Amino acid sequence: MLDIKFVRENPEKVKENIKKKFQDEKLPLVEEVIEMDRKIRELKLKGDSLRQERNSTSDEIGALFREKKVDEANAKKQKVVEINEQLVEIEKEENELSEQLKSKMMVIPNIIDDSVPVGKDDSENVEIEKFGDPIVPDYEIPYHADIIESLGGLDKDSAGRTSGNGFYYLIGDIARLHEATIAYARDFMISKGFTYAIPPFMIRSDVVTGVMSFAEMDAMMYKIEGEDLYLIGTSEHSMIGKFKGQLIDEKELPIAMTSYSPCFRKEVGAHGLEERGLYRVHQFEKQEMVVLCKPEDAMEWYNKMWNYTVEFFRSMGIAVRTLECCSGDLADLKVKSCDVEAWSPRQQKYFEVGSCSTLGDAQARRLGIRMKTENGNQYLATLNNTVIASPRSLIAILEQCYQSDGSVKIPKALQPYMGGKTKIEVK
Repeated sequence: MLDIKFVRENPEKVKENIKKKFQDEKLPLVEEVIEMDRKIRELKLKGDSLRQERNSTSDEIGALFREKKVDEANAKKQKVVEINEQLVEIEKEENELSEQLKSKMMVIPNIIDDSVPVGKDDSENVEIEKFGDPIVPDYEIPYHADIIESLGGLDKDSAGRTSGNGFYYLIGDIARLHEATIAYARDFMISKGFTYAIPPFMIRSDVVTGVMSFAEMDAMMYKIEGEDLYLIGTSEHSMIGKFKGQLIDEKELPIAMTSYSPCFRKEVGAHGLEERGLYRVHQFEKQEMVVLCKPEDAMEWYNKMWNYTVEFFRSMGIAVRTLECCSGDLADLKVKSCDVEAWSPRQQKYFEVGSCSTLGDAQARRLGIRMKTENGNQYLATLNNTVIASPRSLIAILEQCYQSDGSVKIPKALQPYMGGKTKIEVK
C-alpha cells in the first residue's frame, strides 16, 4: 500500500506505474483517492476548529457560572451540545471515508523498481543468467511421476480416496529424499546466519490482507469454516505477520529468518499429463527466507537472497537459471521479483522452483511494522525468497540425477540426511 501523501504529490507517476502493469482499469482510483483524501483533510480541519470552539466555549461557561450569569451559561451549554452533535457527524463521515480510502489504496499497485522490464505477463519475463550446464542425456528421462512410481515412492490413488485431486502420498526413500532436501535447506540457511523458525500454519484475515493482494488471497487461500483463520500458502505470511504492529529499533535490523512450513493452495493449475504429477498440488512443504531491513538496504538483500537459492541448488549439482519477472507478472505489492528455475532434461526447458521478491514498505505499511530511528518512526522494508519448495525441488533432483538403469543418484550434499545412501534403486 502506497503512502497517500506520495499519491497526492505524484499522481502521474502512480498512473504511469499502473499502465506499466497493464491495469488501466485502476487508473480512475488515483483521482478518487486524492479526492477522498482532500475531503478527509477538510473534515479534520473542520473538526479541529469545532473542538477549539467547544473548548473556548466551555471556558466561557465556567466564567459565566462564577459570575452567577446562569442563563447566559446555559445558553452557551446548548451551543456545546450542538457542537458535539456536529462532531459526531463529522467523525462518522471521516471514519467512513477513511475506510473507503484504505480499501481503494490497497488495490493500487506498489511502485515497481525502474529496473523491472515492462511486459504483460510471464511470457515476457527475461532470462538473467544460467548456472550449470542444461544437459540432456543420450537416454530417455521418464515423466517424474513414472520415475517416482518405479522407485516405489508415489501413491496418488490412495490420496485421491482420502483427500481428492491435488494430493499425494510420498513413500519410502522418495519421502526421505523429500525431507532430506528440506532439512539440508534449513541447515544451509542457518549457516548463512539466518535464524530458524517454525511459524503458525494458520493466520487471521487481517494478516492475510497485510501480506498479499486481494486477488492473490482469493486465488490461493483456504479459509477455515466458521473461524477467522486461513491456512497459509507460504510461511512468509505468518513470518511477516509475526511483527504486526511492532516498533523495532533500527539497531536490531536486519532481521533475517528462515522458516519451515507446509503450504496450502487452492489452485491446481495445469491439466493433461502434468495433472497426474506433482508440479501443481494443493499441499507442499517449503523452506523460506524472510528479511526485515532498512529501505535503503533492501536491494542489497534482494540480490543476496536469490543468490543463496542459486548457491543452494548448485551445491546439489542442479542446473538452474534466474528469470527477471516483468511488470505484468508482478503481484501488486512487489517492487521487484525474480524466479529461480531448474532445468528439466525431460522437457528440455526450465521450470520454476523458487521466487525472490522485495516489497518495499508495502507489507510494513499494511501491518503497521515500523522501525525506531533518530529521525522518528518509519516503515521498514520486507523481502521474501524460496530456499526450496518440495515436491518441485524433488522433481528437479529426480530428472537431473536420473540414471540409464532407472536409478536416481542422491546428491552428495543430501547423502548425510539419507543415512549415507548414495542411490535409490528401482523397486
